[in-house]
Amino acid sequence: MKNTFYKSMLPVLPAIASGILTALSFPAAGLAPLAWVALVPLLHSLWKKNGKEAFGSGFVFGLVYFFGTLYWIYHSINYYGGVSFAVSICIVLLLCCYLALFPAVFSVLFIQIYRKTKLPALFIAPVLWVTLEFARSYALTGFPWSSIGYSQYRFLSMIQVADITGIYGISFLILAINGAGADLLLTRKRLNKMPLFPLSYTVAGSVSLLVLIAAAYGYGAFRLSEHRPGSSLTISVIQGNIEQDRKWEPSYQQEVLAVYENLSREALSAGPSLLVWPETAVPFYFDYDTRNTDKLMQFQKDIGSYLLFGSVMVKDRMRGRTELTNSVILLDREGKKSFTYDKIHLVPFGEYVPLRSILFFVDKLVAGIGDYVPGRQYTRAETELGSFGTVVCYEVIFPGLVRKFFVSGGDFIVTITNDAWFGKTAGPYQHFSMAVFRAIENRKPLIRAANTGISGFIDSNGRIVAQSGLFAREVLTKNITTDSTRTFYTRYGDLFSYLCIVISIVLAVNLFSRR
Repeated sequence: MKNTFYKSMLPVLPAIASGILTALSFPAAGLAPLAWVALVPLLHSLWKKNGKEAFGSGFVFGLVYFFGTLYWIYHSINYYGGVSFAVSICIVLLLCCYLALFPAVFSVLFIQIYRKTKLPALFIAPVLWVTLEFARSYALTGFPWSSIGYSQYRFLSMIQVADITGIYGISFLILAINGAGADLLLTRKRLNKMPLFPLSYTVAGSVSLLVLIAAAYGYGAFRLSEHRPGSSLTISVIQGNIEQDRKWEPSYQQEVLAVYENLSREALSAGPSLLVWPETAVPFYFDYDTRNTDKLMQFQKDIGSYLLFGSVMVKDRMRGRTELTNSVILLDREGKKSFTYDKIHLVPFGEYVPLRSILFFVDKLVAGIGDYVPGRQYTRAETELGSFGTVVCYEVIFPGLVRKFFVSGGDFIVTITNDAWFGKTAGPYQHFSMAVFRAIENRKPLIRAANTGISGFIDSNGRIVAQSGLFAREVLTKNITTDSTRTFYTRYGDLFSYLCIVISIVLAVNLFSRR
């Protein structure tokens, strides 16, 4: 029995190895260099596999890769959703099975095209990978978490090109290097099948790749040394570290407010122009609970600086249902509401239940008296401090959504979140790392306030200026330099990804026409 098991596992061992190496390249393990070689075992192992076997290897790789980076989702389901540990793990595995379909399709297309054309893997692999990674970002409301480019968030010299290509350009470079590794290992086998031509194509591709890597690195060095004019602002981030399972208790309400008010007064010694509190920082419905709303506005008037905070707001009550929004509110120096933004991209099963008519037996994990409804407008706050967009929690992982706030201008980004849901797992570290790319893509300094961490400041080159610890009550105050740059990515969006999609379609059509 043991021998049979080992023999059945042998064909997928390279896929498992690639999945483990890829997962380890992400925070919190953070072994980022592994990503540049992680997929070589998988790509090499596909050479002798038929379509069904290639699909299976890609699926196993994806299952290991995504479970290794997304295992932490069980914590929200188990601890806050009241679902047993075993069932919560099964739910995460189901999600990973869906996500694994993308690398499975990638593996089938890659090896079929690779065997039937003279093109090198260093070209085929990144084009197909970006196409499917981009598709994953939009399919079924989208889930771009664990895009492989995010693993390189600290490799600043290489990732500056994201202001042209978005995060997908970094994924392209990583897959190109992995493809080059597969080409090197499979050169002899390809020569036996197609003499001379594959070698010349591989050599030409390798030279082109070296030029591309050098150009990306040189561009990064230029951007990092570039001086862009801007205004200096002092901003304080308040990390209240409020227990998620207690914050909505009526008896705990005033204590929560006192925590934020006391920390904010502590921050005033540094003279901040803007105070930022996290997502749903206030434990009441702003404007609806008039007593606590008036109290907060009076506090703001007393401190005399801008205050930005998250709150649940009541939008409508009809037919026994209450519609809520997850909102951002800005109070000006006089304590008056000067700006509101309602979260547009809601979290499935967290803030609403998709396909409710079918999934009528499923309820939300987020506490609330009704359904959350999405906002509709990509509005910016226009103030004497500058113009800035505010994105809430999950929204920061969507590059296409964030850029829409800055198509017509803007000076900085504020993102507020409540990562208490993730506990002390890799989730908060991964979430924070993705914000680095939104800063680079749009050339905007980014300020992040998280209830339990990680809060921090990121400059417009993606450099992490400051970050808080996890589950700590902290005040972070920094000077930021605003940046009004409108990048190629901000202006034109995902043109690079669309180019990869077009090339992938051409390759696929050519493959099936040969058949």
